Amino acid sequence: MNIQKIKHFIYLVQKERTGTPIEVAMKLGISERMIYNYVGILKNEFNVPIDYNRYKQSYCFFECGSLAWEWEEILV
Repeated sequence: MNIQKIKHFIYLVQKERTGTPIEVAMKLGISERMIYNYVGILKNEFNVPIDYNRYKQSYCFFECGSLAWEWEEILV
């Protein structure tokens, strides 16, 4: 799994410009199956409200929010 490709996928979702699963897979240079894996990870591991919108022909976030990818220092 490539974090840079996931970040690019998330960027495209934010802009609602992914296209169909096969189109976004081609944009990212990965398989369509990997797109489904990315969506599953985002939904199940990070509770991201993401789904495919057939009208817009794009993956979309259906709630406002953001995903934070940052290091948190723990003081011991």
